[in-house]
This record gives sequence, C-alpha cells and structure tokens, in this order.
Amino acid sequence: MEVLTSRVILRPVDLDRSLRFYGETLGLPVYREYGSGRDRGVVFFLGGGFLEITGQAPPNDVDKLVLWLQVRDLAATHADLAAKGVTIEEPPERKPWGLHEMWIRDPDGVSIVVVQVPEDHPLRRRP
Repeated sequence: MEVLTSRVILRPVDLDRSLRFYGETLGLPVYREYGSGRDRGVVFFLGGGFLEITGQAPPNDVDKLVLWLQVRDLAATHADLAAKGVTIEEPPERKPWGLHEMWIRDPDGVSIVVVQVPEDHPLRRRP
C-alpha cells in the first residue's frame, strides 16, 4: 500500500464551535472548504497532513483520538493559547522520553498534545 496523503477526520458535536477553535483559536490555515449546512466541511493544513472537520456526532468517550501537533516554539505557543483562554490540561514540560509536551483539549474534549522536538532528540535525526 502506497499512502500519498492522509488526514484525520473529526466529526464534532458542534461544527461551528470546532471550526472556530481550530481555525481561529489554534490558527490552523484552511486547505479547502466544501458543502453547506450539515454537509459543510473544512480541511485544515496540519503540518505534513490534514485535519478535516465535518458533520456532527453525539458526545462520546474521550481519548479515543489524540491529535499530535508539533510546533517550533512550545513556550510561545503556550503563552498564545493561554492568552486566548484555552484550558491547559498539562503545562509544557520535558517528558522522560525527551520531548517537550503540553496537553490541551478541543471544545468536544478531544485531547491534543502540542510537542516541541529538541535539537538533540532522535526524531531530529534521519537514518
């Protein structure tokens, strides 16, 4: 199987609320938009992938899905999101596995880990 591209599809409880969170609060750039009403969807750039938000779902159990977002400067991202009123579940810290991580949640309770990869971390090295 050759995967050419990928995306995470999120079906939120409240479409407009989630679009505001990902588009305005997190500031993800829009790749494309389609449809209208209940068929509306927005696909955001997500680093090397995409996040598509569309449709509607009932509230469900949390942590079945976790988004992993790598940023260049975790301290600046933390300050920006805290100033925007985003609840910080776990503040930035270096984890035992060497990554700098901060945990937040979207309006539907989806966990988002925001990561900065230090210069000396193995994820920075190419085989």
